[in-house]
Amino acid sequence: MARQDRSAPFGHPSGARQRLLDLAAQRGASLAALSQMIGRNSSYLQQFVRKGSPRKLEENDRRILAQFFGVSEGELSDVEDKSFIVPANHSGDGWVEVPRLPLDASAGPGAFGAQEIPFDTFRFSSRWLREQGLEPGMLSAITVSGDSMEPLLHAGDEILVDRSPRPLRDGVHVLRLGETLHVKRIQALGQGRLQLISANAAYPPVDVALADVDVIGRVVWKGGRL
Repeated sequence: MARQDRSAPFGHPSGARQRLLDLAAQRGASLAALSQMIGRNSSYLQQFVRKGSPRKLEENDRRILAQFFGVSEGELSDVEDKSFIVPANHSGDGWVEVPRLPLDASAGPGAFGAQEIPFDTFRFSSRWLREQGLEPGMLSAITVSGDSMEPLLHAGDEILVDRSPRPLRDGVHVLRLGETLHVKRIQALGQGRLQLISANAAYPPVDVALADVDVIGRVVWKGGRL
């Protein structure tokens, strides 16, 4: 059975999202009308402003809106997903404390992010992280929910997510699709499309457009109870 939608609001508009609201108010234009002007469905900009989906405006959308409002594109381009950007703490004794975030990445129908303030840390050896080619400041730990990645990942497992900016390649990733977080194996299909693959054969693969997915980072480690 699909999980009930219990998502919380993305947060108060800020940066380019707030700027878009201000410009729309000054021109007396609704977000629905502006969405249609750029060739999107009527709820597109409302979701961008209120829910953070998409995470940022595409270049062509920014260009059209900037021309309409008579402003520079830069005023509409400073949005980025900071959900997982929490600095690791170097303890000074050869260990790094990686933040644990109260977020669930669904291995099932979809999990909704809660607060993004660390509630605890995992301690990793600085040397081990270097050997793995991992940058401490780009790491966060979150929890898996659902069963679609069994037997690889189980509900309650904690996973280490590497957010380092690297070319997208096949592997297990945490991604945001719409308003929900998922952990899935990603396979590139070409022509701007991805396949999201579950380890559990009961869940069929899902094909999605790359533009509709925000890939947060690659899963590089897991931990859980036996």
